[in-house]
Amino acid sequence: MKILHTSDWHLGHRLHEQSQHEEQFMFLNWLQEYINSHEIDVLLVSGDVFDTGVPSNQSLKLYYDFLINLKSTNCNHIVITGGNHDAPGTINAPKELLQALSIHVVGKATENIEEEILELKIGDEKVIIAAVPYLRDQDIRRALAGESFDELGERYKTALKNHFQEAANYCESIKTQKTSIIAMGHLFVTGGTTSESEQTIYVGNLGNIRASDFSSTFDYVALGHLHRPQIIDGNPRIRYSGSPYILSISEVGQTKNIILLETEDEKVATIEEISIPKFRNIARVSGILSECISQLVELDKEKPELTQWVEVILDNSDQAGFGYSDIQKASEDLDLEVLKVSFKNERNINGLEKLIENTQHIKELSPIEVFKLKCKEQNFDIDSNPEIWDAFFEILQTVKEQ
Repeated sequence: MKILHTSDWHLGHRLHEQSQHEEQFMFLNWLQEYINSHEIDVLLVSGDVFDTGVPSNQSLKLYYDFLINLKSTNCNHIVITGGNHDAPGTINAPKELLQALSIHVVGKATENIEEEILELKIGDEKVIIAAVPYLRDQDIRRALAGESFDELGERYKTALKNHFQEAANYCESIKTQKTSIIAMGHLFVTGGTTSESEQTIYVGNLGNIRASDFSSTFDYVALGHLHRPQIIDGNPRIRYSGSPYILSISEVGQTKNIILLETEDEKVATIEEISIPKFRNIARVSGILSECISQLVELDKEKPELTQWVEVILDNSDQAGFGYSDIQKASEDLDLEVLKVSFKNERNINGLEKLIENTQHIKELSPIEVFKLKCKEQNFDIDSNPEIWDAFFEILQTVKEQ
């Protein structure tokens, strides 16, 4: 049986206010072709199908067109779980209709663990999928009166472990011969490497679980949430597939993958990383003004299918009299778009207000960047106060969900 592990499509995502619809469309077309040509039996999507809880009609059309088109391929089953960016209602709304097409969706956790466990049959072989969605605090943990922040975090962590263990126990109870067991999860596992595009509610030691906390019952753990493809704690059977295209300039240079699993005799026999084509070139250039302009001219010679996007980082020693307008003027006749111009070692610029003055648009700054800068202005050591990070990310997530 061939199983494909993907995650974090973030349909509708915009990079520095630029729509990424074109590369999202091209990725889904490529994925369909890959599934068809390599005769994939099961597709897993481990959360964050959409970038927001209220996706646009354009994003919804991408999603449903892809699911419909897969019915013409060898793919027998599709399993999709909700992520922290997904609204459970959006994922679950067409559940019964999709079920008729062998598309299984789990938008949120319920009180009955059996609703997250799927038995899929391909020929004479079975696979059991523990389709665990993003586990929100309120879904699995009940606060107690007078509970401290540390106690709250510890109880959430314990609830996470217990939920996956309960799923493992149920999978084991229904396992028969020639059956592999695969878990899906959308969460931060300690040891994972983040980029600027992820939002982690629990970013300190609070609420994070380790690779060793997953039961050995699972032959493979298909993770989503982190956008860099990676193996956790050296265990090749616990992996993030990563996002299929760049969601942050910090991801420039990363290879984007999907993960191909092949099962045989109740085991995951092979695990292979499949590189995803680069649908749009996103680049960084740096140096003094003349060097940056020369690099932009060189990039312009490549002439790819989609317009190239570039971030320019100017050397601080060259900033007097130069900046965003000079780079924009120099790139007017080039077939590329400069999304951002910043100065090297921006931390030397004093204060948030001064930084805003030196950027072409306030939208260059993410909420996380603004929060860091404000803490710095107030001489507050955020790195030594992980509970404040956690509180900030919880508020940020709540605002985005609303």
